Amino acid sequence: MDMAIIGSGPVLAGSINGKAAFAAFVKAIDREPAAPSPLFLDFTNIDVATASYLRESVFALKAYMRTLSSKYYPVVANINDDILDELLIVANTKGDAIMSCRLGRDESVSGAELIGSLDPKQQMTFDLVNEYNGVDANHLMEEFGEAEQTKSTTAWNNRLASLAARGVIREFAQGRSKYYRPLFEEVI
Repeated sequence: MDMAIIGSGPVLAGSINGKAAFAAFVKAIDREPAAPSPLFLDFTNIDVATASYLRESVFALKAYMRTLSSKYYPVVANINDDILDELLIVANTKGDAIMSCRLGRDESVSGAELIGSLDPKQQMTFDLVNEYNGVDANHLMEEFGEAEQTKSTTAWNNRLASLAARGVIREFAQGRSKYYRPLFEEVI
């Protein structure tokens, strides 16, 4: 989604305009993808985006999509340093995180980055998902259960599900089992 079109120009400011953008996002998403996929919010032609706008649009969309268990995972793309600062303000205030990247014209992804912070256990799990390019709780339990002093897969299931609920990794269903992959094929 081109943020310059959604926001009608290079400056995205104010919570009311952010709420209007959220409504435009919801209206523009007419169907779910076949598999869990990033939903790129492209900031290429955006000079300024305020924290209040980003809170009511980008972070509201991310929360909405995760509440619906959507297969879309919102990602901010092609942000400048000023927009990064504003996103960090929102992420830190909310105790949240969102993924960002550079998105090429051919939709190639580079420079993947987590904006915000995770607690140490979640960060470790996030890093493992990216390192292995996909895992399930059983694999993590087998590899790291002893080191983490976990006796069952429940702790790993909880960590993985929490990261998927935050929208920073993708969740896939395989029958009754779930496995998790990075948002992008690029390793962070």
